Amino acid sequence: MAYNDIVVSLPPDPDKVVNVWTDGGCKPNPGPGGWAAILTFRDVVKELTGAEAETTNNRMEMTAAAEALESLKRPCHVVIHTDSQYLKNGVTRWITGWVRKNWRSATGDAVANIDLWKRILAAQAIHRVEWEWVRGHDGNDMNERADRLATEARRAAFGGDRAG
Repeated sequence: MAYNDIVVSLPPDPDKVVNVWTDGGCKPNPGPGGWAAILTFRDVVKELTGAEAETTNNRMEMTAAAEALESLKRPCHVVIHTDSQYLKNGVTRWITGWVRKNWRSATGDAVANIDLWKRILAAQAIHRVEWEWVRGHDGNDMNERADRLATEARRAAFGGDRAG
């Protein structure tokens, strides 16, 4: 191996990383939902929230990630923390096959939420994005805050929780 063939992988500089915590959910599912993303860069914190009248938990999780990535003004190193295995596995494992198969799943069915998967793909294309799964409702302060913000966004838009 020649000197030029050696690749050095340095750990990211924490002062140059945008950390993002996302969450979303519905009550009932499907039904009215809310999403939230908390972006931190150095000592700056930005919170994004929104709601939709008829949606699903998965769509709200995905919307939070898409909105966070789309809010960035320039290429960044981004670490997205999500408690959604669907989102993390979709974007890190399954999406390559879906694209190769023209947005068809392994069973040949159309992939659900294509619009949001395409938004996430386009939004992350200019960034260096790492996806980290965190266990939900397990004491992670930022994950818990994102959950509260998503719930508050849903309640503010649609009132209290409907029975479901």
